[in-house]
Amino acid sequence: MEKVTSADGTTIAYDRLGSGHPLILVGGALCDRHALRPLADELANHFDVVTYDRRGRGDSGDNTPYDVLREVDDISALLTAVGGTAAIYGHSSGAGLAAIAASRLPFTKVVLHEPPYGPDDVDPSDDGGQVLELIRDGQNREAVELFLLMTGMPKPEALQIAPGVAELAPTLAYDFAVMGHEGTTPVETLRAIKPPTLVIAGTATAPFMLDAAHRIVPILPNASLRELPDQHHVVPPELLAPVIQAMISIDTLSG
Repeated sequence: MEKVTSADGTTIAYDRLGSGHPLILVGGALCDRHALRPLADELANHFDVVTYDRRGRGDSGDNTPYDVLREVDDISALLTAVGGTAAIYGHSSGAGLAAIAASRLPFTKVVLHEPPYGPDDVDPSDDGGQVLELIRDGQNREAVELFLLMTGMPKPEALQIAPGVAELAPTLAYDFAVMGHEGTTPVETLRAIKPPTLVIAGTATAPFMLDAAHRIVPILPNASLRELPDQHHVVPPELLAPVIQAMISIDTLSG
């Protein structure tokens, strides 16, 4: 484990694995840096892979008050630590954060894996507000259960997973902030992403996530879509890594 200090003094813990062009992996809700380690292992033969604990998780600090741009500062500190040049991959709400970072920082390539932007023409539910209320009341396990049900996870699976990640429940507020209060498509942010961008979605994922992937590709200035047949929101690393590798390696490793 290594550490960098973000602009506001928050310590950000990260692991670095492999060699080659740097690649920063950004995890989604309820994930620390260890959740992306299997994917990092698959990519390490080709890239200098960074997995990190987003603020408030694992071994990283958590200065207050929270602001999404402070998470961008965290990524900027990691980018500096790897030499100022890197590609970025984000999964789920981590893809939402990677999109914001890529609109502001000089990445070489961008991979957005199922950012959960909701339909712009549908009134948002109040489930997110209920999750935040449960967190404020200290009911972390219940907050996680409700959040997982919001994502479409079957109830038995949600009940099984929630106790193991309940300590991360307060950071769900950060993910909601990253995705915006109503989770709608951040058109101006996406238009500001200039590097070549790959949007990934599984054909068996939640329909709104697959719809979001199709919706954002025409907005991004330089993007393509890769659908993964029969894959859900979480894709086995051995299937996902070659897709990421192929995209980042084109023109990047020789440049």
